[in-house]
Amino acid sequence: MPYDFKGVRIEWLGHASFRITADKTIYIDPYQIESGRPADIIIITHDHFDHFNLDDIRKILKPDTVIVAAEHCISQLREIKAGRIEPIKPGSKINVSGVEVTAVPAYNVNKFKEPGVVFHTRQYGGVGVIVKVAGVSIYHAGDTDFIEEMRDIKVDVALLPVSGTYVMTAEEAAKAADVVKPAVAIPMHYGGIVGTLEDAQKFKRLSKCETVILEKER
Repeated sequence: MPYDFKGVRIEWLGHASFRITADKTIYIDPYQIESGRPADIIIITHDHFDHFNLDDIRKILKPDTVIVAAEHCISQLREIKAGRIEPIKPGSKINVSGVEVTAVPAYNVNKFKEPGVVFHTRQYGGVGVIVKVAGVSIYHAGDTDFIEEMRDIKVDVALLPVSGTYVMTAEEAAKAADVVKPAVAIPMHYGGIVGTLEDAQKFKRLSKCETVILEKER
């Protein structure tokens, strides 16, 4: 079921994928989605396969869709016939037809693929995004651990990964939520590649803020 926050509809499409609908239709990290409403804006946080998939992008593309993507995704997007492609990096802020997109850091500090080497380095250039639409600010954290930069983020809704291994654990995500202090937190990044509903439920138990666990949209 979708969640409505002050007239902005938020739908979880599985894993880290969301559709946000107000006067525009916005997708973030579409992955293994069914064909749905065409996108006005598609946002890609980084180029890992479970966040950036050209076949999924094509399912929701229309001639004037604007794709906002981490800089390292741009070369692969050149074959996509979008109306506009906008690269972003941490610190970037752009306005797309009245929708404000701010890129913030997303990286690992304690999730290692080998000793001393994290899965998502700061230099890699993955991002989280703060999307402001219809007066509502929504933070999609991307693939990240609990990082110091989160202390500067103030939003209405926070979409936070909870599955561990590559991203925050439920415990770490609860600490992040307690720092960001959104009106509502929505757990994500589970139920597919890694993590289960139990991670989302643990996050809800641990976090001090209101938590909504969404059912995957079909």
